[in-house]
Amino acid sequence: MQKRKVDVAVISDVHLGTYACKAAELLEYLQSIEPKMLIINGDFFDAWQFSKRYFPNKHLMVLQEIIRSISNQTHVIYITGNHDDVLRRYSNFNMGNFLLTDKVILEQDGKLCWIFHGDLFDNTGPFTARFWGKMGSNGYALLLLVNKLINRAGRLFGKEKLSLSKKVMQQFNKRFIKIDAFETKIAEIAISKNYATVICGHIHQPCKREYSNKEGSVTYLNSGDWVEHMTALEYYNNNWHIYTHPVALKKEKKTVVPQDKSHTVSSEKEIFLQV
Repeated sequence: MQKRKVDVAVISDVHLGTYACKAAELLEYLQSIEPKMLIINGDFFDAWQFSKRYFPNKHLMVLQEIIRSISNQTHVIYITGNHDDVLRRYSNFNMGNFLLTDKVILEQDGKLCWIFHGDLFDNTGPFTARFWGKMGSNGYALLLLVNKLINRAGRLFGKEKLSLSKKVMQQFNKRFIKIDAFETKIAEIAISKNYATVICGHIHQPCKREYSNKEGSVTYLNSGDWVEHMTALEYYNNNWHIYTHPVALKKEKKTVVPQDKSHTVSSEKEIFLQV
């Protein structure tokens, strides 16, 4: 299979180890590209729901594909999120082509791009976020099971698939995270730090938009997730693009109704600690 060459690919909110994870589709995507740099922007694993009883072969194959890409000289940067925050105690671990960190700055064509997961900038406090996050994760897993049973029954009567989980996630974001406020806050901070681009994950809402205020402007991007939207960000031809897996595109068509310490990565892939 001919692989697409991209300079940078960004994925986030994969949630390996959960029923929600679209590991098969993600594996297909990873095997279709040849990035110079792969950035995993948080919540790759779901430590809040992790169980030794559930880690299917496709989930393992995703890990194997990423390890293979490291051995093939792809620079892999793993940025920690809230669901895999247990890894934050090992932040700044660097071995060969692999880096574990909490945030990263990417230099592209002389401009700086700030990348982090985004959980520290939602409207909930640390304890509240963890409490509701864990409650939500368990409820979400149950909802997915119910959703699967409803769709199985619906097929018998010729009904199209429903995505209750997607609707619930959207309502959760509106109630607890408030997406517009989340994006605005991050964009304004990025402008104040003179970043040209800022990239987050966390809220499972793929996005690319320009934000401006009296101090300047910034491009805000969100890599979405591999639970519902099956999206990634790709940088090539000197621009950022949102990739959506064909399965997700097909679903969308059916449902359409008429600075502290951080790492800096240069375009030459040089990694160093900025103090």
